[in-house]
Amino acid sequence: MPRDLIDLHIHVGGAVAPHILWSIAHQQGFKLPVKNYFDFVELITSRPGKVGSLEDYLKILHTWTEKIQSSPSAIERSVYEVIGKEYRGSRVTQIELRFNPMKRNLNSELDLDHIIHAALRGMDRATLEYGVKVGLIFCLAREFDHALNSILVEKAIKYRTRGVYGIDLAGTEKNALELRPEVVPQYEDLFERARRAGLKCTVHTGETKGTGAEGVMAVVERLKPHRIGHGIRAAYDEAAMKLLRERDVVLELCPTSNLHTQAVEGLDELRHIVQTFWDRRVKFTINTDGPYLLETDMRREIELVEKNAILTPEQVDQTLAWARQYSFIPA
Repeated sequence: MPRDLIDLHIHVGGAVAPHILWSIAHQQGFKLPVKNYFDFVELITSRPGKVGSLEDYLKILHTWTEKIQSSPSAIERSVYEVIGKEYRGSRVTQIELRFNPMKRNLNSELDLDHIIHAALRGMDRATLEYGVKVGLIFCLAREFDHALNSILVEKAIKYRTRGVYGIDLAGTEKNALELRPEVVPQYEDLFERARRAGLKCTVHTGETKGTGAEGVMAVVERLKPHRIGHGIRAAYDEAAMKLLRERDVVLELCPTSNLHTQAVEGLDELRHIVQTFWDRRVKFTINTDGPYLLETDMRREIELVEKNAILTPEQVDQTLAWARQYSFIPA
């Protein structure tokens, strides 16, 4: 009997099938730089060699996929299609979808609440059809100022009874404002406000080679997240792993994503990182990040770690148990 899988770290911007995005783009009259469908697939797909860094990966999202999803009808269909495909293709029975609503409203040309309601409609339709447990996470952006991120927190709080269960902080760590003393209180305020309202919190950090474990430690100490997106650099620092263990902060590992963005040099380094976390009793989950952008899915992520002796099947089962235990979706 196949396992029922759970994906806690999946971005709507990287999870919609190319043929769906192609259809949405034409339906909306979106001007594309290519006229051939297969050229379009190449445009919005990541693979080793084509993508050399996290910045290259994010550029695909910000330049194309997020823009194509920028309307109420587009985000509704996107959310609906992601959930159905993950269930049909990988038997994902619980999924937390994250996205930034402000990156879907065309620089305030569209009403933010309409975008959010549309995403919730897509979620509700898919939940009704497939019986999957689904929750949304709103991504704050490192490149946004405090006022914009504050609006996103307020929207997450407003819709917390409708299926928005948490907030995230995403974007390249080259401008990791939460590490700068002069702006730390602003981020602390946003995350504290979210927690007081009953929302859960996660943060992208420790995701790139140029950053050390100090970013992970600063995030844990200052923003007090329940989970960390990626966090792989912590494997090289005993103090960081001790802090994660003591605070019971769970890592959302995304193996294929880290291989594509060269956050790890290859399977050997990935194996070292994952086994180090396991040996130090740091809890972690396995996730896709962006299935279609990365040409993966949860089934393939599990196969990747099992076939390359990164985790045993029993260890994979434990990561799935942790994923259900630490999911932001109420039991």
